[in-house]
Amino acid sequence: MATANNENAAAITEAGVSLWLDDLDRTRLTTGNLQEMMTEFGIRGVTTNPAIFQNALKDSSAYQEQLAKLAESGADAERAVTEVTSTDVALACDQFADLYNATGGQDGRVSLEVDPRLAHDTANTVKQAKDLAVRVGRPNVMIKIPATEAGLAAITEVIGEGISVNVTLIFSLGRYREVINAYLLGLEKAHAAGIPLNDIHSVASFFVSRLDTKIDALLPADSMLRGKAGVANAQLAYQIFEQSLETERWKYLAAQGANLQRPLWASTGVKDPALPDTLYVDELIAPHTVNTLPEKTLRAFADHGTVTENYIQSRYAEAEQLLSALKAAGVSYQRVVEELESEGIDKFTDAWAELLDSVQQALDAYYH
Repeated sequence: MATANNENAAAITEAGVSLWLDDLDRTRLTTGNLQEMMTEFGIRGVTTNPAIFQNALKDSSAYQEQLAKLAESGADAERAVTEVTSTDVALACDQFADLYNATGGQDGRVSLEVDPRLAHDTANTVKQAKDLAVRVGRPNVMIKIPATEAGLAAITEVIGEGISVNVTLIFSLGRYREVINAYLLGLEKAHAAGIPLNDIHSVASFFVSRLDTKIDALLPADSMLRGKAGVANAQLAYQIFEQSLETERWKYLAAQGANLQRPLWASTGVKDPALPDTLYVDELIAPHTVNTLPEKTLRAFADHGTVTENYIQSRYAEAEQLLSALKAAGVSYQRVVEELESEGIDKFTDAWAELLDSVQQALDAYYH
């Protein structure tokens, strides 16, 4: 595939990073905007979540025709949301089909998340993940499942069925190790069932900026540790990823055709105006990674980002020292990451509720 027109986007792709857009709506799909971003900025995939769809449907007239038909058919909000979001994802999958084929399924991916209210319900997460994969009906869809304790078991089951998974809401190094294990268990299950491993792909979405926001609030305003935890945490996650590739367990699965579960840097929009707006892109460059960016961050990086190949791999000792310094400063890493996981589920659940409410209001308007 042709490289991006933008110099920075082309350079970071060459360094082994896939840029995915953290946004999707019907207007992007119907106006050619997504295609333009693929050409200009080298966008190689899309991620969605309940908050993204909630914002998309809140003010957009682009969904009126589909919602009117759903109202006429007697659909309730639950069915309408499923129809609308899966339609957007299917349309995006079609626009990425050539890239998907050209990269052997690695890129050209579009993610669709299970209902966040199921985050602690393994059985129903598995059921809905399978239903969504069938509903979208495109080989390049990825089903997003949160990395809760219940989610880990669901990830294994869904991967074991041959469905590609984007594991979301990972905040801690310990949980990331469990995510890797869940993926490998799923591959082993699929292999035992005779499902080709080369058709299964996965990314592990490690959240970055939210850790800084949470930890910086616990530090003095003049602390030299502010704005550094998110990057350090992600860099150490990449070290774990590298270590996992050296195990005999992985080497056996790779020999059977298994694909890497690439680390994906999520929550990469900088929240603190005192920090560089391309921080979570510039300092998280390494081979076999994905960075999913909101459009504002993508444009900032395209304008003035810095590409240093293999940046992460030279920073492990520094990252470990940073986390040790936070502990010495009285910050409980474990408490912070546990709170972030809980808050992440709550935020997506709230967004889902707002999405259902706004869609129900739209349906009611058509009824009357």
